[in-house]
Amino acid sequence: MILQSIVIITFILIIISLGSALFHLINHKSEEQSKKTVKSLTFRITLSLLLFILIFITFATGLIKPHGIGANINRPHSTASETITP
Repeated sequence: MILQSIVIITFILIIISLGSALFHLINHKSEEQSKKTVKSLTFRITLSLLLFILIFITFATGLIKPHGIGANINRPHSTASETITP
């Protein structure tokens, strides 16, 4: 539960940072606005990398488990001849 909260908060911060960068990009009137745009985008990239590393570590340690479309890729599939016993 706490891990999900951290991921959601990080996603929200990434979107806020993108909005801030867009705002400063549109109101580009001075050198200071340009620096604020770069600062917002740098913050977003940092958050994205930290989120990726966090998800990778939690996956590697087994705290989260994949589910969905690609979850059964490494599982051995049984064939019809294996399931029928004589």
